[in-house]
Amino acid sequence: MPTIGVKRDLLFKALGRSYTDDEFSHVCFEYGLELDEVTTEKQMISKEQGADQSAGASEEVLYRIDIPANRYDLLCLEGLVQGLSVFQRKIETPRFKAVAPKDFEETKLIVLPDTGLIRPFVVGAVLRNVTFDSDRYAHFIDLQDKLHHNICRKRSLVAIGTHDLDTVKGPFTYDAKHPEDIKFKPLNHDAELTAPQVMELYSTHAQLKAFLPIIQDSPVYPVIYDSNGVVLSLPPIINGHHSRITLDTKNVFIECTATDLTKARVVLDTLVCMFSQYCIKPFTVESVKVVQSDGTEAVYPDLEYRMETISVEKANAYIGTSLSPDKMANLLSKMCLESTVKNSSELEVCVPPTRHDVIHACDIYEDVAIAYGYNNIEKTLPRTNTIALQLPINKLSDQLREEIAQAGFTEALTFALCSRDDISSKLGCSIEKVPAVHISNPKTLEFQVARTTLLPGLLKTLAANKRLPLPLKLFEISDVVLRDAKAETGARNERRLCALNCNKTPGFEVVHGLLDRVMQLLEVPFVKDGSGYSLQSVDDPAFFPQRCAAILYKGSPIGRMGVLHPSVLNQFDLANPCSALEINIEPFL
Repeated sequence: MPTIGVKRDLLFKALGRSYTDDEFSHVCFEYGLELDEVTTEKQMISKEQGADQSAGASEEVLYRIDIPANRYDLLCLEGLVQGLSVFQRKIETPRFKAVAPKDFEETKLIVLPDTGLIRPFVVGAVLRNVTFDSDRYAHFIDLQDKLHHNICRKRSLVAIGTHDLDTVKGPFTYDAKHPEDIKFKPLNHDAELTAPQVMELYSTHAQLKAFLPIIQDSPVYPVIYDSNGVVLSLPPIINGHHSRITLDTKNVFIECTATDLTKARVVLDTLVCMFSQYCIKPFTVESVKVVQSDGTEAVYPDLEYRMETISVEKANAYIGTSLSPDKMANLLSKMCLESTVKNSSELEVCVPPTRHDVIHACDIYEDVAIAYGYNNIEKTLPRTNTIALQLPINKLSDQLREEIAQAGFTEALTFALCSRDDISSKLGCSIEKVPAVHISNPKTLEFQVARTTLLPGLLKTLAANKRLPLPLKLFEISDVVLRDAKAETGARNERRLCALNCNKTPGFEVVHGLLDRVMQLLEVPFVKDGSGYSLQSVDDPAFFPQRCAAILYKGSPIGRMGVLHPSVLNQFDLANPCSALEINIEPFL
């Protein structure tokens, strides 16, 4: 869920009144938002970087507000104020309009064939006669950043470029060239560089280095020129310095290059709708004609208003209300969805270009519930009484937890995600040999993959509690995730039991005894004829040589136990010897 930071005084000025923190929190809640934190820039920097780095930072009060991930129109102060003002009936829902320029040739975007090799789509628009001040300019840049990290998926799907139209000359050309053939001055840089030099320059940049891999290995880089050969941008990396926008900019040319045309249209609509209110003709945007490489033409932005018909009866049934058609239409209009009564059982709802999150009738029902107020919905008992039944695997897990705890082990609950090293190099094997499910966009080094074994989590727990008196006996019964091409999703969960004993001696007999106790509870005999469970010597780099055994059930391996190798203990910063047991308990169902 994205979080936006808005200046409290600026927000209250735009809303036309002041609130206490509790009052504004209530306003947010009524609109389906949450006031997450009341802070200042100085406090935020102190918390994230330390007090030494906060010197000179602003102490103006900031409201940090959690925004639903699909409400792109609320990611800036302008959209938030607009939404709250319509919700409180202070203003009417704005009507956005795209108008044709005097001459399409001045802003036309011509797409050349080679762009299909890297980033095939581009859309554009012009904010004509717009007025910026320092706050509006900051919000304009911040909204682009929020969109880049949200719907644009860190610029991999869409990259936004904004330019001072008065500094360049159309028509514009969108091309893809060999990196050495592209030369320009990057934003806020004095020297002219080739594209490879630009990539090298930003390889250590705190923010921009994350976007370099998007095009770095491509034989061609996307680039936008004006009719004089001036480079506007090298998407998705950086804009050109020549066309940078400033507080004095009056005409803003916006281009969005993309690998997903639908996402590009959503991003463009959102950006122009939020800031067209500052144009000399509010809520009016100038269109741009895009000529594709095959000769087809399209005009952007769409700013499409579409009509949806919903059933009043269905909406009431889903929400649990008994609203009249007129009342429901009024509630939807508060959510920027202008509605009229079609007949006694249906409403016609107009979905504006700011509400791309509305893709189904259920999205409209949700807005009815928000406008009505979830706390105002009457609580009722279910019409049908049902008796829940515990899943067999969960029932078995709970029964085992109780018995293992009575055997003297303490239960731990560890993270389902871990680092790649935790399940590979720290356990003495290569990550390529581990059937792990990798997180494509991990936020931290600690959460890169889904765990394939419970052992690292218990070892980390042990390391965090190693000052406690020995022995330390821990266990966990939880799921691991394994990559499986035969599974519908490409991965499957497996319920496992893992136990760990740490003492001045390894205590192999302790985990062996626990295994025997678990098998006794499961009524599985120790036999070697394939009808019960048995042990078999095996080598495992995580365990001490000749101190590791595979556990077989009906002739098939279900886990391992043994004395952990000193190198594994050293990797987890442990000094005392440990023995461990891990088995799959699903075969016993």
